[in-house]
Amino acid sequence: MSGCENHWNKAIQMHGFKNESAKFSASKGVSAGRRTSSLRRHVKTVGFVFLWMGFFLLFDEFMVSIFDSVNLRNVSRPAKSSRPKEDRNASGEVAKPAVKMYDRLLHMASTALTEGEFTQESSGFWEEPHRQTSLWKPCADKKVHTGSGKLGSSHGDNGYILVSANGGLNQQRVAICNAVAVASLLNATLVLPKFLYSNVWKDPSQFGDIYQDKYFMKTLEGDVNIVKELPPHLRSLDFEAIGSQITDADIAKEAKPVDYISGVLPILKRNGVVHFLGFGNRLGFDPVPFNLQRLRCKCNFHALKFIPKIQRAGSLLVRRIRKHDASRKMLDKQLLGNYLPVRPLGRHNIAKGRSKYLALHLRFEEDMVAYSRCEFGGGEDERKELRAYREVHFPLVMERLRKTKYVSPAELRKLGRCPLTPEEAALVLAGLGFKRDTFIYLAGSNIYGGMSRMQPLTGLYPNLVTKETLLTPSELSPFRNFSSQLAALDFIVCATADVFAMTDSGSQLSSLVSGFRTYYGGGHAPTLRPSKKRLAAILSRNATIRWKTFEYKVRKLIAEGQRTQVKRFGRSIYRQPRSPECMCKSPYLSHVTPSRNSS
Repeated sequence: MSGCENHWNKAIQMHGFKNESAKFSASKGVSAGRRTSSLRRHVKTVGFVFLWMGFFLLFDEFMVSIFDSVNLRNVSRPAKSSRPKEDRNASGEVAKPAVKMYDRLLHMASTALTEGEFTQESSGFWEEPHRQTSLWKPCADKKVHTGSGKLGSSHGDNGYILVSANGGLNQQRVAICNAVAVASLLNATLVLPKFLYSNVWKDPSQFGDIYQDKYFMKTLEGDVNIVKELPPHLRSLDFEAIGSQITDADIAKEAKPVDYISGVLPILKRNGVVHFLGFGNRLGFDPVPFNLQRLRCKCNFHALKFIPKIQRAGSLLVRRIRKHDASRKMLDKQLLGNYLPVRPLGRHNIAKGRSKYLALHLRFEEDMVAYSRCEFGGGEDERKELRAYREVHFPLVMERLRKTKYVSPAELRKLGRCPLTPEEAALVLAGLGFKRDTFIYLAGSNIYGGMSRMQPLTGLYPNLVTKETLLTPSELSPFRNFSSQLAALDFIVCATADVFAMTDSGSQLSSLVSGFRTYYGGGHAPTLRPSKKRLAAILSRNATIRWKTFEYKVRKLIAEGQRTQVKRFGRSIYRQPRSPECMCKSPYLSHVTPSRNSS
């Protein structure tokens, strides 16, 4: 190859090299441009995504704020169309929030009841704790000879006694049997007692509207002479004008028999008639002759039978709570008469279908609450409301209070003078070990505060029933506006209950029901009587007391009130019939009562 060619080739190679370099450089620049463009596109895409994400976040916050504002408006202003029924009372008014005094104890009680649902162990308070109670048997219907022609005779030779009894069903019941004893004491003829109309009770019922008058007269025949009406020649007399009308102001409360012999018998003999107007607790319980005490017991426990209309409704109530048709005890027979449920065939069916129930008598009506002058956790609104009620209904009490030393509500509670609230009753039952599914019959009505007060009780014990919930409107209709007849239904259901719990031992209904259960219960009708004073001391430790300690103290409190007690001097024979005048004591136990469970 010549030098020229060699140079040419080098030149060509160099040119080619330069061309390749140029191409490479151009390719390199294009690639870099493409990457820059791609990066820009990616940056734009990422920015766009973040922009959308920000938009959606802002939109979400906006929508949440809208829904929150709607919810707040719904809370502060409840919708009429969605409000549950339980938020309104029977009158259609918006219910008040629950009133609670013992939040901590209620929480512990609820926890204990929840834990108890998984155990088979039941409360030991379904049974009487002492076997000695079964030694006492009813015997007031046994005849006691008192002679004739003397005081205490049944001839009624000295004239007629007319009684117009005041109060409600249970006050009238006591007045009736006291009148029977006084008529026998004075050897007088008793006219079937009348009942005064009360602006409080607003019940026009008379004797025959509640009790079987013919049965009453027949049962006491031979003990005291009883007629339905005064003879014609005495009906037109002005008793007040002739000095034969005796009011409660004319005779001492719980007067002794000698007071009647010295103060009433001369009027009776002179005018041939005496009219007792009111007759509330006007015969004491001691000292009273044996035969008169027995006659009182015979009147109360044997002669006073409710009319068929009341027995029929009472039978319906008991059957619907127990969920079976079997009669179990003498109490049923005495109170339900011919409407005693029919026993199903086979003992297995009875055990399988039967439900035990507890009857609770709450004395928490507005008049009781206001009269007590206690406070129940309702704050200033409650204080104003109860003060206004006292001013209207208890003006004499208010006048007396202005002249006496002030006693604070806290001190009244310590002294045991405050009615138990539904909340306190619920805590006692929980402390005694009654399970959440216990059926509870609530006696009475018109609980002060309505559902706001009842919520702590129904929250722990949802199976709570009343005569209004157990009977249909048509079944309850015959008793509307007859408070004494409605009280008779409560009497039946409370007396026949497996357990009866009272919250005020001074209540006439509680006293008479507990006496009936003692008389006919045969040692199988336990009654729970809490001491309000001692219970107040226990509840005062609400902030610190442990549940186990609370249980122990409440159970001890109730157990001590269940000791077998013989009637003490001066105590009511209607409430404590365990006495020789009223009951007979057997030297042997007819059966063994199961021992109380540790729970």
